[in-house]
Amino acid sequence: MAVTIDIGDPDNIHPTNKQEVGFRLALAARAMVYREPVEFSGPLYRSMIREGSSLRLYFEHVDGGLVTRGNQLQGFEIAAADGNFVPAKADIDGVAVTLSNPSVPLPTQARYGWSGDPVCNLFNKSGLPASPFRTSRP
Repeated sequence: MAVTIDIGDPDNIHPTNKQEVGFRLALAARAMVYREPVEFSGPLYRSMIREGSSLRLYFEHVDGGLVTRGNQLQGFEIAAADGNFVPAKADIDGVAVTLSNPSVPLPTQARYGWSGDPVCNLFNKSGLPASPFRTSRP
């Protein structure tokens, strides 16, 4: 599987940038089939902890760190136990992302890229995009 959320077209299921899709699939083959030491995936959600009124999310495939394309991370939402998601202020902290929103004092859930045509801009240092996800409910 190759994540292509950053190069897709909401009006066409077939990405026009076939070369980048092929490149990402080739990275996966090189790593998983040929056992070459190359990063083949963007960040994948691994775990979450609550720190007061914030959530800290950890990822696999961070390839030395997380980066954003743009000034501010976009695409993250948080919710309390009631499941009502609101946009989150998201910040990169090394290999983790912290999330908060003043209207959610005790967040329990997070999600990223959770819409039909999301604006997402979390990548690893290899330039591969994070996969959309939703944390499990409490």
